[in-house]
Amino acid sequence: MPYKTPDQIAVTAVAAGVKKANLPVANALVGGFLAGAYIAFAGLLAVDVTAGLRPELWGGLITLFNGAVFSMGLVLVIIAGAELLTGNMALVPMAALQRKVTLGRMSANFALVLVANLLGSLFVAYVLAVHTGIIGTPDSEAGSAAAATFARLDTIATGKAITETHLEIFLRAIGCNWLVCLAVWMAMAAEEVAGKILAIFFPITAFVALGFDHVVANMFFLPAAHWAGVEGITWGRILENWLYAGVGNLIGGGVFVGGAYWFSYLRGSGPADAPTATSDASGTAGARGTGGPVH
Repeated sequence: MPYKTPDQIAVTAVAAGVKKANLPVANALVGGFLAGAYIAFAGLLAVDVTAGLRPELWGGLITLFNGAVFSMGLVLVIIAGAELLTGNMALVPMAALQRKVTLGRMSANFALVLVANLLGSLFVAYVLAVHTGIIGTPDSEAGSAAAATFARLDTIATGKAITETHLEIFLRAIGCNWLVCLAVWMAMAAEEVAGKILAIFFPITAFVALGFDHVVANMFFLPAAHWAGVEGITWGRILENWLYAGVGNLIGGGVFVGGAYWFSYLRGSGPADAPTATSDASGTAGARGTGGPVH
């Protein structure tokens, strides 16, 4: 099976970062809306699948199941194509470090995609989760599926917005986007759809199972909990979570993936002389300057 080696991925990642930073505003907004919706779909699926599983019986398998189905979100983003802020937090900074993108353009991309991700997440939370009845309410009939999904959402949202301290959110967000951006990085290595899905599955399953914080996922979980009537989930708490999770995600993706791999494979090469990828173990050369998948 052909694949890219890390030095080839670095070249592809910079090209992808340049492409993302130069997207027209309309494309960034539509792609960002789709990515927010895809992550929200994955969050809704994770709540539904693990609803009703008793911790005393299932233990840590609940979070493992949560992560396994949640990986669908990034699969949709990468394979179908969309603009996800957390993935851009690794790719666009790599292009900036390579002096192919200005800080102003990087910031504009982050702002556009952030707003669009939020809109997509809120749409699914409000219209497709709460108002469809999939996520129940405090008044849902005991023993019903709606009551089980509400209880599961209550557990997730309370943990993220109330139980975790600001420092815990920040540190968990670093770990989260380190793993998310590794999933994006390794998906770039694969040349086939099956390989991309496999590369995505394990890091995403891991970050969810570990209880790390993803700012875009929290754009679904926390507003959905607020609108469904979970006690204590106020907009003040929601905004605090998003702030600390967003900064932590930026460090996790921008420093530990984008910055680290730029330093390892591209440092010292200028914007016009980035190293051309060499053939990988299967003899397939990575094309220099080609755009990577949209994610």
